[in-house]
Amino acid sequence: MVWSLKDINFEIEQGDAVGIIGRNGAGKSTLLKILSKVTAPTAGKISGKGRIASLLEVGTGFHPELSGRENIFLNGAILGMRKKEIQRKLEEIVDFAGIERYLDTPVKRYSSGMYVRLAFAVAAHLESEILIVDEVLAVGDAEFQKKCLGKMGEVSKGEGRTVLFVSHNMDAVKQLCNNGIFLQNGQISLQSDIATLVKCYQKIGSATTLSNIYSNELATLKEGKISKIVVYPNAEENRFDLNAAIRIDVKLENYIENLTLGLHIVDETEVTIIHSSTEFAKQEVMSANKNVIHCNIPPYILNIGRYKLDFTLAIRNKMFTDQVIDQIYIEVCDNSFSLNLTTATHWQGKSSPKIIRWE
Repeated sequence: MVWSLKDINFEIEQGDAVGIIGRNGAGKSTLLKILSKVTAPTAGKISGKGRIASLLEVGTGFHPELSGRENIFLNGAILGMRKKEIQRKLEEIVDFAGIERYLDTPVKRYSSGMYVRLAFAVAAHLESEILIVDEVLAVGDAEFQKKCLGKMGEVSKGEGRTVLFVSHNMDAVKQLCNNGIFLQNGQISLQSDIATLVKCYQKIGSATTLSNIYSNELATLKEGKISKIVVYPNAEENRFDLNAAIRIDVKLENYIENLTLGLHIVDETEVTIIHSSTEFAKQEVMSANKNVIHCNIPPYILNIGRYKLDFTLAIRNKMFTDQVIDQIYIEVCDNSFSLNLTTATHWQGKSSPKIIRWE
């Protein structure tokens, strides 16, 4: 017998925003289904205080033949709310979902994005004490995802409701949650504050486990250390013009074979705008004599704004050996006043191999 979850034991306080992270198949969605009482546990028990609103997958809790309006009332009734309570929230739900034009259309005719918009709006606005959200938000567009994160933060911090959030987007998890649980092979590998948990999770490799990293207090290997990072040109307060290239020199303490250096560019809302790595260059990028890697960001890649540059150093097929996080910031501005800003491209994604040039 294969157990999806085994020996799971934890307690969540009212008002906590808890991120549940782990690789595919770790048991995250199964755990949420049990907590939502969609699936009964084979053994053990779950106790909770308060009404639960959950958004586990597209279509959960909706009747396809009913209209959007009817499904709002159906969901509210399932949560134990009275008709007057639902009517009081109706306008707010419809406005948040942005589907007023299709409110009386059967939801079976909705696109997946419309489905998620309405489903999240219902789950977040109806008066439940616990909100459970799976990775289903990934179906929505970037603007709506940001809107959802803002609403969940408001629900947790402003209204004191409990939020459980599953996502592979660590930026979103850090933005929303204060505590976290890492699942590995159906068991809790680590439960900690979200900053520590994400830092440990990002260090995990094929040859190690999260608990080992944590117990070693995030110790790095003796080889593979970043000794210095210099950003050129040396503009005042690291301010760069929109039409200027940015060069970054990363100096290492010693030469390492099969080295990989990653660069993560994060905006002010903690969203990763660009991720690039020396692996994308498909060539040896570091001189054995100089121990320096050059990184070039071309003009017109970053929009006007403030950005954080995070670096991770690793040996291929091994765990990370060093990182520089939350230390280097740059600001991009427009000094020409004549540039059409629509020509600037705002990249947003986890892999942009052709943007950054390594040498």
